[in-house]
Amino acid sequence: MCKVTWLQCLFIAACIWVMTIVPAFGQEVIHAADFGVHANSFENAVAGIRKAIDACSRKPGSTLLLPSGRIDIWPEGCAKRELFISNCTENDTISKVKHIAFLLENCKGLTIEGNNTEIILHGKMISMAIISCSNVKVRHLSFDYERPTISELTVKSVTGNAIETIIHPDTKYSIDTGHINLYGEGWKTNSFHTVVFDPVGETMHYGSFQPFLQSKAVEQSPFNVRFEGTFKNSPLHAGDVITVRDPYRDNCGAFIYLSKDIKLEDLKMYFMHGLGIVSQFSQNISLLKVTVAPRKNSGRIIASFADCFHFSGCRGLIKIDSCFTSGAHDDAVNVHGTHLQIISVRSRKVKVRFMHAQTYGFKAFFAGDSIAFVNPKTLLPVGYAKLTMAKLINRREMEIKVDRGLPSFVTDGLCIENLTWTPEVLIRNCRFERTNTRGLLLTTRKKVIVENNVFYKTGMSPILIADDALSWFESGAVQDVTIRNNVFDGCGYDDGRGGIAIAPDNHELVQGKMVHRNIRINNNVFKMINPSVLSAHSVDGLEFTSNHILYTDFIKTAKNKVIIDLSDCKNVLIEKNDTDLAELPVINTNGITKSEIKTDLKVNLK
Repeated sequence: MCKVTWLQCLFIAACIWVMTIVPAFGQEVIHAADFGVHANSFENAVAGIRKAIDACSRKPGSTLLLPSGRIDIWPEGCAKRELFISNCTENDTISKVKHIAFLLENCKGLTIEGNNTEIILHGKMISMAIISCSNVKVRHLSFDYERPTISELTVKSVTGNAIETIIHPDTKYSIDTGHINLYGEGWKTNSFHTVVFDPVGETMHYGSFQPFLQSKAVEQSPFNVRFEGTFKNSPLHAGDVITVRDPYRDNCGAFIYLSKDIKLEDLKMYFMHGLGIVSQFSQNISLLKVTVAPRKNSGRIIASFADCFHFSGCRGLIKIDSCFTSGAHDDAVNVHGTHLQIISVRSRKVKVRFMHAQTYGFKAFFAGDSIAFVNPKTLLPVGYAKLTMAKLINRREMEIKVDRGLPSFVTDGLCIENLTWTPEVLIRNCRFERTNTRGLLLTTRKKVIVENNVFYKTGMSPILIADDALSWFESGAVQDVTIRNNVFDGCGYDDGRGGIAIAPDNHELVQGKMVHRNIRINNNVFKMINPSVLSAHSVDGLEFTSNHILYTDFIKTAKNKVIIDLSDCKNVLIEKNDTDLAELPVINTNGITKSEIKTDLKVNLK
């Protein structure tokens, strides 16, 4: 047996350090310390950061080396930009100017080497914005908030007339004439969106903070607050953690916009405000070993105010590899485009409008883009065109011009989908946990592979493939999806959907035509706490094979266990799946003929 000496270990460690930390030969290294950025000074480092980034922008291919340690950044003196960000732009009366700790703009070949630096943000800020950049790498860096914008209270005891709580030290609060106020650096919570974490079941549920607001708050000692009121029917138990935020999304954790070939590697996002890492109309985004979770031993539960990774209108390849998310008030990953609705047609010119209140203000089409005209009720394309012009005429409307005359069916009320800005997606080797909503939302026409991941106790479906043009207006139809070799463990405890859901929001059916197609679900392990392992609607070409399905004892004792619900699908193959059920499970179908499904399970046809 070969023995490795300590000198050999030291040599190997040095080689790894050189490969991961030291810039490539020929890259100019710019030291942030040379611009006055010093670790552990507890002073506002933003002036030095801005000067160092400016020096890098003048030298394409350079590396910015940060000092190892803590760096604090306040909004005062930082870069500011008016930004309209998908899914977190609301209320026209409020400014859209964002404060940005690290603004990378028009940079080429830049590497930010964090050197395990920890950035502490104050107030409400975007950690970094990468705008109109190419070939940028950010690595070995962490971000946190001095005061996260989510407040956390742990239940100490519950009686019919009082609940005693321990408030997390990172949560600032005051008590004024028996009323509790939750506040931070320059902000105060006015609305109280509440999610409760059960540490015993490791589950998260929607809750209400109203009983606490309607009760009398009494501070028994610092961070120990007793709420006196009516709690006779309270669902809370000792140990539960109440997490509260003001639901207005006025920011995001990080922003990648109009950029290409961006790589984030070994980043730790301990908290993100507003939304998570948002990539918008960008190309080739790689997230490698990115962690969204509270710092170990912090005692906090929540790391992301909403989604962790959000992609809107991107193209090229979205790659999420070896990432970890734990503690989000919304989905772990959301990949989508945006349906805009036609409001007027004149010759070859079409005026379209953003329809959802949270998404508007940015160009959703560009000259040269290919588009589909989509019936919002059927979600089926009725025609195609190419754009010769696209301009934003106000915050909510665009005018586009097509390359040829429009057919008569192009009228007000149809929607438009951008086919050019549609990404391929590869998600592998990740773990997604501690969210009361979903793991992945995937709506893209290009190839999707989801493999070798663990989905642990997501409150809703671990994977949802939707598409709609009447509510969120998030497009579009999928055409090539592979979901293989994943583990789905204890998911769907909030909505009963423990398995995969394919649920386009089409309100009218067209005989023989489906919204989604070519979805393959193979060789996965489902550890189920409710019967439904798969629900699918409007799919042409659905394969569910060689999956291993395990059930709790409670479900095993039930009769007529329906594990799959299908409606209006065709070309369905379901076989070679195994379960630990004593009886043969059942597939429920609606709008499917016997010839359209091949299976070795019992089928109920309606």
